[in-house]
Amino acid sequence: MRRTRVITLVAVVVSVITGSIASVPAGAHARKVLPAMEVTLLAHGLQGSVGATIGPDGALYVPEAELGQITRIDPTTGNATTFASGLPHREIFIGGAIDVAFVGTTMYVLVTVVGPDVLGNSVVGIYRRDGPGGFTVFADLGTWSIDHPPLTQFDLPDGVQFALQPVADGFLVTDGHHNRVLHVSSTGEITQRMQFQNIVPTGLAVTHGTVFMSQAGPIPHVPATGKVVSFPLNPAGPNAHEVASGYSLLVDVEPGPDGALYALSQGDSPGDVPPASPAKPDSGELLLVNRNGSFSVLVDELDLPTSLDFVGNTAFVTTLNGEVWKITNVSKFIKQ
Repeated sequence: MRRTRVITLVAVVVSVITGSIASVPAGAHARKVLPAMEVTLLAHGLQGSVGATIGPDGALYVPEAELGQITRIDPTTGNATTFASGLPHREIFIGGAIDVAFVGTTMYVLVTVVGPDVLGNSVVGIYRRDGPGGFTVFADLGTWSIDHPPLTQFDLPDGVQFALQPVADGFLVTDGHHNRVLHVSSTGEITQRMQFQNIVPTGLAVTHGTVFMSQAGPIPHVPATGKVVSFPLNPAGPNAHEVASGYSLLVDVEPGPDGALYALSQGDSPGDVPPASPAKPDSGELLLVNRNGSFSVLVDELDLPTSLDFVGNTAFVTTLNGEVWKITNVSKFIKQ
């Protein structure tokens, strides 16, 4: 089950000591050479995986949309066990339980594309786990979206929600189909935080009062429209501005080690394809967001990655084909 590949590094650190210890000037300190990143298959066989999160116990929690359940994955052994079940199952090739988050020890799950607009009979929204007894609907995003249609064109009135991000007063939710970010209060009240043009918002992260958001860009998902943008967590702040761009189908963004920001590209553009089509296989990349607005590739040849999570300098990448990859020794000083 576990496969390992070590990343070949073009540059390990800004400066590498190549001479002998005797060649170092007196009083100087040799810089430590960082260990190479190692990419290992941690788990596979998940059914309908997209989002994931690190739980309060340090384990990885992944929704399995085909099964209507949340699976706990041990970050050391890769052992997978069912943590919670009873969620709506996926109705079509996308949707179902798509993302998960914790507030304290309480689990919340984002469920999408299960309503009447795809001939389903379940609520599109955020579900709260109420202990072993199962889940209850915390916020009905589908009904709210029907009552408050977006400014951009759409086919599904319920929307296609993608990412669930806890914030101090509730949650932020991206809707990649309605091209907007919603705010859900701690009591379940829904409001629109920001409406965009057709940019396909995807992943979310919040750090130091700033929201970072990845965007896949409209079809055909050319690299120029794959971006990371930011906007203030305070709703009275200005509109989003570009942080970095240049890689197609960006699906997630996360703060990571060394105080840096990282992003995840699902891969190369598949061309002029139907909506919700994935990237080309084996072309996904873990990216470092540079201060000059560019990206640096840290790991490539990932197969349809969808979610990025960090524990220290270890990254966990969940993929559309049911795998979880563990990447150790991630650092902004290591570039491939």
